[in-house]
Formats: sequence, C-alpha cells, structure tokens
Amino acid sequence: MLAFWIALQFLSSLPVRLPGMPTPEQLGRSLLFYPLVGLLFGVLLWGLSAVLDGSPLLLHAALLLCAWVLLSGGLHLDGLADSADAWLGGFGDRERTLEIMKDPRSGPIAVVTLVLVLLLKFCAVLVLVERGQGLLLILAPLLGRAALLGLFLSTPYVRAGGLGQALADHAPRRSGGWVLLASCILCLCLAGLQGLYVLAVAGVVFFFFRRLMIRRLAGTTGDTAGALLELLELAVLLSLTL
Repeated sequence: MLAFWIALQFLSSLPVRLPGMPTPEQLGRSLLFYPLVGLLFGVLLWGLSAVLDGSPLLLHAALLLCAWVLLSGGLHLDGLADSADAWLGGFGDRERTLEIMKDPRSGPIAVVTLVLVLLLKFCAVLVLVERGQGLLLILAPLLGRAALLGLFLSTPYVRAGGLGQALADHAPRRSGGWVLLASCILCLCLAGLQGLYVLAVAGVVFFFFRRLMIRRLAGTTGDTAGALLELLELAVLLSLTL
C-alpha cells in the first residue's frame, strides 16, 4: 500500500505522511495508483454533491468546483498555467518553451487559460448537478489521472532528474496497461453506453495533446502532464453534458 500513499501524497492536498523518502522504484510503482486516487476524488465529490442536494444550484456547483481544486492543491492548474505561457511565448522553440515553464510568474495567457477552463468546468458541473447526475462526476478525475499513467507509460520525460524522471524510468508498463484497462471498464460500468463516447473523447484529447508535446518538446514535463490532466478532465465533463 505504500505506493498508493505515495500517489495520494503527490496528487492531493490530503494530510498524508510517508515513513521516509520513496525510492525511484516505489515512485514508479505509485503510477499504478493514480487512477485510484482519481476514483477517490470522484467519490468524495459525489458524496459532497449528495450532501449539498437541495442547495441553490449555482452555489452547489461552485462549492463542488472549489472542493475539486482544493483536493489537488491546484497542482495541475499550475502546470496548465505554465504550459499556456510557454506554448505561446516559446514561438515553437523547444529550449525557449522549457525555459519559460521554469519561470514561476504567470503571464496574461496563463490567467486567461485558467479562467476559461475553470469557467467551463463550473458550467459543466452545474449541468450535471441540475440533471441529478452527480455520480458521473467520478469519471473526470478518474480518467484524468489514468491519462497521467498513460502519458508516463508512453512518452519520454524531457527534464533530467527529479520526480518525473523517476516516474518515467520506473513505470511498470505491463501492470500499467492492465490498470488502464480496468479504468476504462469502470468508466463503462458507471456511464453505460455513454461511457464509450466519453472514452472516445478522452482518447482523442489524450493523443492530440501528446502529439503536440512530442512535436514541440520531444516528450513531456511535469507541467505539460498537469495541463493534459486539466484539459482531459474538462473534455470528459463537456462530453457528459453536451
């Protein structure tokens, strides 16, 4: 279970304490539990939605979105902001793009991107709440974190050293494939035939943005991985509501 606690500590703001510094092998194995962390997030959001049942719809959706952001500590939103700045300011140059991602400051394009993504997420959550489909909230965090597993299994990590490098180097590929399959099956169990459409949309978004990363950077970084998660979550929510 140590690998699960590693994944939960890294992907969430929940108070998790590890007995010591994980080894690179343990970090790599923790990837297998990323979808499980997403499932946990989804179940917590579903439960909160049930608790808020009967409250004003706008407030209901706003509180759910706030809880969603707080659960992850804004980790992936930060990656989205950095990636947005770098993709525009990098002018197609790999080294310039990577350099901008290191800059902790956020430019106008980062702010605009965050506002638009959060606005669309809020509207999609509002629609699901209005329809009484709170259970489907589980799908976005589940598939978003499954996408991280898929990304590290299939894509080179371009920054030497650090957590991302350990994840990429020690990702358990065979077991990871089975975990991804289980995540897809769970999606179908939760959403039925609509789950096929959701999976198709998620697949298109995943391969589209992975291709952009490969063309610009020849791989992924922690920031682009976070951006992928946020955009894939948004795509899943929109596919459930449109």
